[in-house]
Amino acid sequence: MSIANPKDQSVDKPDNVDTNEIDKFSEIASRWWDTESEFKPLHDINPLRLHYINQHAPLEGKRVLDVGCGGGILSESMAQLNANVTGIDLSAPAIEVATLHAMEAGVENLQYKCCSTEEFAAEHAGSFDIVTCMEMLEHVPEPEDIVQACQTLLKPGGAAFFSTLNRNGKSWLMAIVGAEYLLNLIPRGTHDWDRFIKPSELASWCRQCDLQTENITGLHYQPLSKTYSTGPNTDVNYMMFLTNNA
Repeated sequence: MSIANPKDQSVDKPDNVDTNEIDKFSEIASRWWDTESEFKPLHDINPLRLHYINQHAPLEGKRVLDVGCGGGILSESMAQLNANVTGIDLSAPAIEVATLHAMEAGVENLQYKCCSTEEFAAEHAGSFDIVTCMEMLEHVPEPEDIVQACQTLLKPGGAAFFSTLNRNGKSWLMAIVGAEYLLNLIPRGTHDWDRFIKPSELASWCRQCDLQTENITGLHYQPLSKTYSTGPNTDVNYMMFLTNNA
């Protein structure tokens, strides 16, 4: 397992970053792997994310990049399906937590780096079979630049996976009012509704950089059973699978 010590890494802040967002997640980084913490929803939806990715682009033996990996929940689960995974994030505390957890779990085919997506793309263009970027686009000022960087990192014919939140009245009611204020599923202030992304917007950015949309599915929460499922409705949370035609 090759992992650089995040404490030894000097990270120049790129233009496409909201330092408040980085600080917000860094402050709670120690709780990434607590399944009853603020990150419980990520733990709960991770099996669905993992299945969606593996269904459309089988992970075994593939070289995979997880953009905005945080504490490594998705990265580690993909590595456990025998993918060779690299996770990147701008939060050094999150990278440190991810590193320690992977070491404790004995996951060998996994490495982490604290850097920006654009910086990493400049050094590793065309290197990956699969790039994932889940629940991250809505936290950056210029999400279309992240999409472009993800395409740059892919091999020809490679697969990209994005997940984010739709921007409409229903998503404001359910993802902001419901999830943050009524159900307390996530901390208040986690999301900014103005940064939510319509599927048509994301698909347009992808077309501009030769990523072709192959599939889109919604991610749904059932408050009574407290369970998650996938389905055709993309009004709130959604995942998108694309292939690189460049």
